[in-house]
Amino acid sequence: MKKTLLATLISLNSFAVFATADLNKLIQQDYQQHLAPLFKHFHQHPELSHMETQTAKRLAQELRTAGFEVTEGVGKTGVVAMLKNGPGPLVMMRADMDGLPVQEKSGLSYASVAKQTDWDGNEVYVMHACGHDVHITSLVGTARRMAAMKEQWSGTLMLVGQPAEERVGGAKGMMADNIWGRFGQPDYALAFHVSSEIEAGKIVAVEGSPYSGVDTVDIIVHGIGAHGASPHRGKDPIVLGAQIVLALQTIISREIAPKEPALITVGAFNSGTKHNIISDQAHLQLTVRNDNQATRDYLMAAIKRVAENLGRAAGMPEDKLPEVRITDEPTPPTVNDIPLTQRLKKAWAANMGQQVFDESYKRLGMGAEDFPFFTTDPYIPSTYFAVGGTPAEAFAAEKAGGPAVPSHHSPLFKISPEPAVTKGVEATVIALLELMPKA
Repeated sequence: MKKTLLATLISLNSFAVFATADLNKLIQQDYQQHLAPLFKHFHQHPELSHMETQTAKRLAQELRTAGFEVTEGVGKTGVVAMLKNGPGPLVMMRADMDGLPVQEKSGLSYASVAKQTDWDGNEVYVMHACGHDVHITSLVGTARRMAAMKEQWSGTLMLVGQPAEERVGGAKGMMADNIWGRFGQPDYALAFHVSSEIEAGKIVAVEGSPYSGVDTVDIIVHGIGAHGASPHRGKDPIVLGAQIVLALQTIISREIAPKEPALITVGAFNSGTKHNIISDQAHLQLTVRNDNQATRDYLMAAIKRVAENLGRAAGMPEDKLPEVRITDEPTPPTVNDIPLTQRLKKAWAANMGQQVFDESYKRLGMGAEDFPFFTTDPYIPSTYFAVGGTPAEAFAAEKAGGPAVPSHHSPLFKISPEPAVTKGVEATVIALLELMPKA
């Protein structure tokens, strides 16, 4: 970007109209020359959560080359890159690095055939089935562009390569490793996720919660073992467990307001060993999701109430009532700071045009993210946005009865990398310029 032109336009507070074309052109050139082969490298060499050693090493190398001061091994395999550029705010941009234990069947010429030994000692195929390769490639593109534009902004830029998002442990690990104490607590925090549900070239920024909070809950259902031919001699935990499973669904349909996001899914129900034996215990495994703390508190209390009182209805003694256990630390919902998000949306609209927003997108699922471990306690104003990754033609073909657009975590998952990476870089750079104006 031409320094004199941009400086003049900034002074007129109207740089968005003219600087966008230059910025977009520079990003496109960088994609063709550097980011495209880097994306293919990351795509072909995915690594599992907390095992991203080579990914982190390559990411650190790229960020150092761009001019950042880089620290590796934060929270085990995390990367923190700092670029100080005069007075101003400290802004963090995060990208997650890990792949998934999925065998890629996308048909891409550069599909992953990588294998790795997983956390249980099993050799598994590994794939970037959620687009984290887009995120880290875009992080490098952002680093290169911001370093080349140092005369146009002021402050300190922190770029974070985060491990283990898929196992919801990477952000917690970096926080436990004192990331804010070592590098400074950001004034603002940003992140984005590529989405196969959004048209390539579009972005989505929710003024509220783009991702849900999640609790992992176990219910231990006690019973009294007996012969299958003499059920009256025991208390059947499978019957009681089935009643609990059904009753849990009425919490969502009859106790939570219809437009309030809430979810209880029983993902596993285990009990018994043989056809004619009534076991003495059943085990239910639940995922429970919410978009705010009040809903979470209600759900957790309601699950305990339903489970325990159905145990009483079955005639179980008080010391043998079903036990409700939260087995992992709760993940808070990702909640965008509304004033910050509105500010960035204005900057994006001014730079890229109102048409850059996918106005038709509706969030229908309740996926979770570990990004809020960075931003919730202490509170840091943050915006987590989405970048489209599927060409419009693919959606049109699906609507006409053609092949369905593969979902995230599918072996068929694929992203159109050029528009996803370049739009991710462009949106991030514009956001950073907005938050770190020249002092």
